[in-house]
Amino acid sequence: QVQLVESGGGLVQAGGSLRLSCAASGLTFSRVTMGWFRQAPGKEREFVAAITWSGSSTNYADSVKGRFTISRDNARNTVNLLMDSLKPEDTAVYYCAGRYYSASSYHQAEYAYWGQGTQVTVSS
Repeated sequence: QVQLVESGGGLVQAGGSLRLSCAASGLTFSRVTMGWFRQAPGKEREFVAAITWSGSSTNYADSVKGRFTISRDNARNTVNLLMDSLKPEDTAVYYCAGRYYSASSYHQAEYAYWGQGTQVTVSS
């Protein structure tokens, strides 16, 4: 059974930082491209970042480029999202997701596996 479990969310002031982690089990993690998505209240879930299974390629939404960094540790089956210079508009539930393809994708429909999400709240 595949499980993705996010952690690291919380309340932070604008300009601060948070590090999200996603622990994966039940899949061959080194063959899974991982992504982070987020859903703010009243809005659709949107792409944040993705990293290919080798970690050689990363992609970011324009809204987080230069502030967020995605990384992975295939030995520990984890993917991380370091979020710096946080803004109130980054407030959302953050989800990690996985797909058994070498290429990353911006489209949530192309990810087969999802975590339950972790809340990030940025106060102004």
